[in-house]
Amino acid sequence: MPVHRSSAATAWHAMVHAAAPSDKPDLDVARRVIRAEIEGLKGLAEALDGAFETAVGAFAAVRGRVVVTGVGKSGHVGRKIAATLASTGTPAQFVHPVEASHGDLGMIGAGDVILALSNSGETSELADIVAYSRRFKILLVAITGSARSTLAGAADVALLLPAAAEACPMGLAPTTSTTMMMTLGDALAIALLERKGFSPADFQRFHPGGRLGRRLLRVRDIMHVGDEIPLVSSAACMSEAILMMTAKSFGCAGICDPRGRLIGVITDGDLRRHMGEALLGKTVQEVMHRRPKAVAAAALAVDALGIMNRFAITSLFVIEDGDRPVGFLHMHDCLRAGVA
Repeated sequence: MPVHRSSAATAWHAMVHAAAPSDKPDLDVARRVIRAEIEGLKGLAEALDGAFETAVGAFAAVRGRVVVTGVGKSGHVGRKIAATLASTGTPAQFVHPVEASHGDLGMIGAGDVILALSNSGETSELADIVAYSRRFKILLVAITGSARSTLAGAADVALLLPAAAEACPMGLAPTTSTTMMMTLGDALAIALLERKGFSPADFQRFHPGGRLGRRLLRVRDIMHVGDEIPLVSSAACMSEAILMMTAKSFGCAGICDPRGRLIGVITDGDLRRHMGEALLGKTVQEVMHRRPKAVAAAALAVDALGIMNRFAITSLFVIEDGDRPVGFLHMHDCLRAGVA
């Protein structure tokens, strides 16, 4: 099928192709940049030492927050590091050093630790926040590319970026250095996550929105409970089971023995297979399907949906304490919650 473009889009494509040389140097530039930054990351991995473990220990023990600060590109990287720390179980916030000099130093408490970012280590805007950390004995961790810099000398812990060429051909635009900073921040966050035993349940608590939050929903978060569960006694006749199935509108009914354990299920399909004049007079045990599929309340909803898809069924009983039904989950519940 031909692709139809507007006149403006056609003109734009013609202009781009007319301006682009035939040997595709843009791709060569992109590959050169990526390779340069990969080399920087390789050097960073090899350069890590005990200072990294000291920093992780300091962040893990902090009573307050990790306060991340930086200016320019380092500031943008710092905002991302603070967000990653906060979303993986380490309370953190970004404080701009210029704003800190005009009142935001009050955001930093004695129980906090400061993570300051500066490739050169000579960023003048950091002077006040560094001095504040020294005056009030607030632990200062630095990420910098210069061991002899003012920032590294003032810091309690200095995480040093190895010497690496910026991907910019003039060596001016922060590229490789900011990639290394970002990656080191990720490494700190994940090391803290693993040290603290941060679980999927913790992750869901901090990420309730979006696709990630929906994928981390538990069965207990969306299941039907109490009187909504379609259950009948194993001593019941089929007329009672059909009334229950009609009342709950789920297309099935669970069968419980005298001790409250789930021992079977009757579905619309079972009704069709046993259709006849004698159906209403039969007991539920004569019609039910034994060993019904079930799921635990603590299971992920996405895993429950996977069970339904795998066995071509539309619902599951939720059980705890062996075989005791505590809930009911229909495929539509998963779809309404955005679990897919």
